[in-house]
Amino acid sequence: MTAIASAAAPAGIEDPYALSLDQIDVSRPELYERNMEGAYFARLRREDPVHFCADSAYGPYWSITKYKDIMAVDTNHQVFSSEAGLGGIIIEDGIQKSSGEGSIDLPNFIAMDPPKHDDQRKAVSPIVAPANLAKLEGTIRERVGRVLDSLPVGEEFDWVSAVSIELTTQMLATLFDFPFEERSKLTRWSDVATAEPGSGIVDSWEQRTSELMECAECFQGLWNERLEKPGMDLVSMLAHSPATHDMTPQNYLGNVLLLIVGGNDTTRNSMTGGVLALDKNPKEREKLYDNPALIDSMVPEIIRWQTPLAHMRRTAISDAELGGKTIRKGDKVVMWYVSGNRDEEAIAQPDDFIIDRERPRQHLSFGFGVHRCVGNRLAEMQLKILWEEILNRFSRIEVTGEPVRTRSNFVRGYASMPVRLHV
Repeated sequence: MTAIASAAAPAGIEDPYALSLDQIDVSRPELYERNMEGAYFARLRREDPVHFCADSAYGPYWSITKYKDIMAVDTNHQVFSSEAGLGGIIIEDGIQKSSGEGSIDLPNFIAMDPPKHDDQRKAVSPIVAPANLAKLEGTIRERVGRVLDSLPVGEEFDWVSAVSIELTTQMLATLFDFPFEERSKLTRWSDVATAEPGSGIVDSWEQRTSELMECAECFQGLWNERLEKPGMDLVSMLAHSPATHDMTPQNYLGNVLLLIVGGNDTTRNSMTGGVLALDKNPKEREKLYDNPALIDSMVPEIIRWQTPLAHMRRTAISDAELGGKTIRKGDKVVMWYVSGNRDEEAIAQPDDFIIDRERPRQHLSFGFGVHRCVGNRLAEMQLKILWEEILNRFSRIEVTGEPVRTRSNFVRGYASMPVRLHV
């Protein structure tokens, strides 16, 4: 038993080694809110890496917890489907919909299998082509500098709202050519899109529906504008691509929400997670300041260490054998990226934050196969520029208190984190 496994668990959360294997349910959002999921996954990887949970708030599901098994599922869409009609890509079936009662489907290309997936993905991929990323670099650097220069040195403030949310929301507004002064709506819609009632974000499925319909109305207006005057933005690409210009309104909203969440959560929470990781690992921080070129390998290590999306889900469309277990047609199969990124058989010293790893991109945070994150290079570029500009200005970002983590088994992120800047 490891030290973390045997440590006393906080009130209300059991020590995973005090439970029988069939009692373990890693879908409980409070585990992630309290940063206690690691010990549960360590036990599953060691004792039952393909684990069946018969009873949870999301129904029965399989947990895939080791790197090689996650890769096997993620790269086999012929057996493990992402289709929204089968449940989609999140453990909560209803999250692909606008609400529980009287819901409407919100299909999007990540919740599709080839060939539909490939055609709709290609419609938006020009936004992250190398030539367009090169055009965006100057804009990103100028905005990062402006935000960092506005921060109060020597005073405590919330890094999440002042930096992580602000920078990612500005980027989203640019990618969609969204009205810049109204960009906070994008952050709100991103939060609502992945929220369940009781998460602290929405109080009911009906509230969630209402807010997502506001998003739909707003983006329908942008669609109508870009039909007449297209630009180099995501809405124009969706409106004019042969694969997407005849989408249903539900498919359009589903793709918009996918792009909002994808462009927001990964980068936003990695921006915060990197600050926390360096604060917890002063030797790595010293290494970085001694050799700023290590930013290139530190960025993917931040994304691995943080794992901004804890899981992706598939549905078996035929019986399959995995890890000596038989997964039946129709079963819900959850790939826990947050666990695979801590698998000691695939990654050396996986619990440690090491900014000069030999193979820093050997991680699962962006997924694999046809569904690999379309914006991964943009996310890495944003983080690289942020840390280059931080090193130009500050000698340390001190985390002054415990971060408040999101109550979610999907988005592994932060609601707030107090910091103090040192020059």
